[in-house]
Order: sequence, then C-alpha cells, then structure tokens
Amino acid sequence: MILSLGAGSLIGLVGPVAGKLDNPVCVAVGIVFSSGWPWACYAFLVGYSRRSKIEAALLASLGLAIGVVVYYLFKEMNPAIPAGMESAASVPAGMEMGSGTSSQGQIVVWGMAAFVFGAPVGLMGNVARTPGVGGLLFRLLVPFIAFFEATQRLNVEAASQGAVFAVTWNVTRVAACVAAVALVGHAVLSWRVRRSRADGRTEAAAPARRR
Repeated sequence: MILSLGAGSLIGLVGPVAGKLDNPVCVAVGIVFSSGWPWACYAFLVGYSRRSKIEAALLASLGLAIGVVVYYLFKEMNPAIPAGMESAASVPAGMEMGSGTSSQGQIVVWGMAAFVFGAPVGLMGNVARTPGVGGLLFRLLVPFIAFFEATQRLNVEAASQGAVFAVTWNVTRVAACVAAVALVGHAVLSWRVRRSRADGRTEAAAPARRR
C-alpha cells in the first residue's frame, strides 16, 4: 500500500522536475509524464498488483489524487514554464497553472477527477490479471490509450512544438504498438501451452479409462 501511494507521489513529480532540465532526454521525459497515459498506466499497474478489487480501485484512486496534489504543489513552488513546454498545449488541458483559477481550485477539481478516474482503471488492471485471452483486452488498455493520445498530440500540436516533441510522441506510438503485439503474442502462446498440456493429460488418461 505504501509503495503504491509513494509511486503516486513520484509520478506527480517526474514530469515537472524532468521538464525543468535543459536536456533533450529530460525534456522528452517531462513531455511524456505531463501527459495523460502514464497516469492511466500507473492506476492500471496498481490495480494489476492487487488481489482484491476493492483495494485495486481504492489505491489507484488515492495514488492518482496524491499525484495531482504533488504535481500542483511543485508547479506552484516552481512556476517557471518547464524547458521544452513553451506552449500550454504541452500540458493536459486544464492542468496548466494560471488558467484563471487558483492552484488550490485546480488541486480540488483535478484531484477529484483523478480519484474518480482511478477507480475504473484500477479495476480494469485487476481484471487484466485473468490469464490468457480472457484478460487480453484489458491488458491492451494502456497501449491503446498511449497510441491514441500520441496520435492526437501529433495531429493537433506537432506544428507548434519542437522536434523533441514530435520525436517523443512518434516513439510513444511505436512503443505502444510493440507492447500491444507483445501482449497479444504472449496471450496466444500461453493459450497454446495450456491447450497442449490439457491435450497431454487427456491422452494420458485415455489408457487408464480403457483398463
């Protein structure tokens, strides 16, 4: 439990901290962790790591809410725009500072949204523990979210952002596709192994029944 909530605090810090460093790799990390899919991935993995569905939903929600609080507190203490994020479009809509509401108000609004959003994603992560094809669609959730967000960012924002932005999201799309193919391949392979074992047991039991 402590580890899950600590990871929530960490995900709230990675984006703004890395984005403040004037290094292409750090800028790319800042861009990624100031977007939505890593937060969804966090909630999903928290749910995947828990046996109880109640724990999966509750810890994912709490972790995301903690991450939002840490994110905004750091941004309030360090109000400078991170390197590589010259446009507010690099930050999820509504999460940028100084958009007409106080940081406290944004913490409340986005903290509540994170709490509500975390529960279903955590539950889906828990259901994804189902082995084989049964949980495959749920395991594909994060790659799908990452690919969709990367595509949207490239279509809408790439023209106004730098080369690091375009490379970051293109790499994200490729990585999402590779992860999806690997998950499908693993599910199919696992299914074939279980089927082969079941057939072997059936064949072994046949002589015994004839006797």
